[in-house]
Amino acid sequence: MTASLAQRRQQVLGGTYRLFYDEPVEVASASGVWVTDVAGTRLLDAYNNVPVIGHSDPEVAAAVQAELLRANSHTRYLDREVVDYAERLLARFPAHLDRVAFTCSGSEANDLALQLATHLTGRRGIIVTEHAYHGTTAAVRAVSPSLVTLAGVADYVVTVPIPRDGSDAERAQEFAAAVDRAVAELCRRGLEPAAILVDTALTSDGIFAPAAFVSEGIRRAQASGALFIADEVQAGFCRTGQWWGFEHLDVAPDLVTLGKPMGNGLPIAAVVGPAASFDSFGAEYRYFNTFAGTAAPIAAARVVLDRLGANDTPVRVNALGERLRSGFAQAATDAGVGALVRGAGLMVGVDFAVGGVSPSRAAEYVRELVNELRRREVLVSHTGAHGEALKIRPPLVIDEAEIDELIGRFAAALLALPRLAGDAA
Repeated sequence: MTASLAQRRQQVLGGTYRLFYDEPVEVASASGVWVTDVAGTRLLDAYNNVPVIGHSDPEVAAAVQAELLRANSHTRYLDREVVDYAERLLARFPAHLDRVAFTCSGSEANDLALQLATHLTGRRGIIVTEHAYHGTTAAVRAVSPSLVTLAGVADYVVTVPIPRDGSDAERAQEFAAAVDRAVAELCRRGLEPAAILVDTALTSDGIFAPAAFVSEGIRRAQASGALFIADEVQAGFCRTGQWWGFEHLDVAPDLVTLGKPMGNGLPIAAVVGPAASFDSFGAEYRYFNTFAGTAAPIAAARVVLDRLGANDTPVRVNALGERLRSGFAQAATDAGVGALVRGAGLMVGVDFAVGGVSPSRAAEYVRELVNELRRREVLVSHTGAHGEALKIRPPLVIDEAEIDELIGRFAAALLALPRLAGDAA
């Protein structure tokens, strides 16, 4: 049945679509951190950060249904629920970030943030990390080397590598020097930097959270006149054990972008920034999106905000993340597999390009591991410039027993695969 559906899908959906896993998952239902396929098999979802408070949450469903039955008009009408949510969301941010503009997706949020930055600075140059992903609109695709490769980014973009080795101080110095070079390169091109756009968990670069070592480089970019756009689309809403990934940094953002988990699966995202920035932009340009910030997705977002705020979520996420990372590290040691477990909260990467293993060989191993975990009814993915790291981002409702089950299945998967050895071995 699943194979037949995959063939039908290929006949009607565009070639831009991809399927996960050698054995694709056909979803029949989902609840909490569990996905049930059409054969009745329950799979532990350790990847999907969109349903941040769990798949098929009944409170979200009820809130959305109530708004659809009340009114779901656009933001050119007054709606108390939209304003109430905006006030409560902004209360989670530093005082200088006192306005929000809603969008439908993280891609749109990053697109709008770039528009704001280029307008406010009068410049065009953008600095991003070397394997960043910031979305799929034309504007953000052009600043997403993970999509278009280093050679494919726009001519107004300069990338900076993420230091992998050394102490925190050494990595901070290396990253700052790379930013200095990026600023100089933009100026050489006659562009000057408008923004440094950073995913605050460095998710697509391989997950280097907490990423405090990027702070000095960001400050230097700001000193050159660039705005710091904190991309919280993947790191935000308590994922890293803080409400926002930028809270791990020692530098204040000028603009913040939100997305993915904001509505637990409903299409809502946002840009947060100072009133003066939005007022300046709005005096010259109009930004309006028919479906952005309407009542139904706002209702879902309200439930997410309430739930995360009521359950002391950052403390819980930090404890679970520590349990997961230590368990994974021990499992790798027990299996005799070299691995570096990184992360903050429940944003975890397991890098296998260590101990003489090349990134390309590690990527082959990770692909095998992802599919072995799929066979063991665990859903994960990969990240990094070569795909050398395992990517784990379960819904935040995962509990200790489920964490332990995830660790156990990971350990079994490592033992089931041929041992990973250095390229020279």
